[in-house]
Amino acid sequence: MRRLNHFILIIATGFVFTSFGFKNKDIKPTNNLYLKENPAVQNNSDSTSTASKSSREVYLLSRQYDRLEAALEKYQKIERKKLWKKIDIDSATYKDLKPFDSGVVVKQIRERLFVDGDLKRDSKSSLYDEELMAGVLNYKKRYGLKLNYKLTFEHIKQMNEPVSERIRSIKLNMERCQLIPENLVNASDYIMVNIPSYRLLYVKNGASEFVSDVFVGTTWSETEIFSSTMDRIVFSPYWNIPQSIIDNELKLNMASNKNYLEEHNMEWNGGKVRQKPGPKNSLGLVKFLFPNPFDIYMHDTPAKSLFQFEQRTFSHGCINIKEAKKLAHVILKDDPDWTDEMIDNAMNGENETTCMLKNKIPIYIGYFTAWVNEETGEIYFLPDVYKKDKEIESENSKSLVMD
Repeated sequence: MRRLNHFILIIATGFVFTSFGFKNKDIKPTNNLYLKENPAVQNNSDSTSTASKSSREVYLLSRQYDRLEAALEKYQKIERKKLWKKIDIDSATYKDLKPFDSGVVVKQIRERLFVDGDLKRDSKSSLYDEELMAGVLNYKKRYGLKLNYKLTFEHIKQMNEPVSERIRSIKLNMERCQLIPENLVNASDYIMVNIPSYRLLYVKNGASEFVSDVFVGTTWSETEIFSSTMDRIVFSPYWNIPQSIIDNELKLNMASNKNYLEEHNMEWNGGKVRQKPGPKNSLGLVKFLFPNPFDIYMHDTPAKSLFQFEQRTFSHGCINIKEAKKLAHVILKDDPDWTDEMIDNAMNGENETTCMLKNKIPIYIGYFTAWVNEETGEIYFLPDVYKKDKEIESENSKSLVMD
């Protein structure tokens, strides 16, 4: 059961980080951050213009390859024209930039954000003004960074990566698009989790129905890439604790505290330990099941504070959903046998309740480090969480070695 969340890690870490003061430092994502369009995609014959294309077409996975291809043309043009200029900084003297700072480096950053598509114009100003602040937010959104106005040395270092890296990333993810399962390529109903973006998207009738942040498996217990079909939802679930956690941790805790199981709402069950349903259960109030050989599923979590981090790799492979309760309501909203009141009661019950879905939902757990937003046409470059891009680069290098 290695794919279940590590109880001690989640609960302990959740409480530790709850006390951190992020609220005043970070800007929450809002819908208005997704309004700007990418000219490279606008000019493509497969543009996502809402005037001529229906929302049903917008969310077909088959269109992602073409969107990436349009983005590739844009970045190849940037490379040919040598527009990707280095931002001059010194690691020894650089200080974090903040709004209303000024200097040559600010002017260089402004030029880069214009070239990258985060600013509509380059005013040539060396002042970190409100226009640049909006561009910085858009840049951070596209690169999977925490939304605030601070520009650290690491941010500039990322901007200074050669444009060839962006081109390589786009090409690599175009190849990944060709590996999307055939039954999902033109599906109008599906759930997709993109591991590097830590996001879940539920598409229904070809349109975005629901989006939520998630966290995924640690680097030593990766969430697998696969497809399946969601066939059931379990409310007020038990957490059947993996034997490895029982042997390595629970037995030690029980030896030092005879009331440990009771204090953590756990009980013995046929030689195993399970955590009883309730708000402190490591699976939260609901879990979503889909057959797979990896023992991976999606579920709620009481450790909401973990969603404040940029890199959200905390689980043993399962996918923890920030808005899991809302997802259950959205999936079942057209089922007359499951009213909102019935769902809420089942989530807060003392006994586990299983709902078999009348309409099963295809699900795809993917790994895309470059992805074009279906609504805005903007390209996102996301962190290589599990270093899979580098693995492929290494494999390609080996293939070039001649005996």
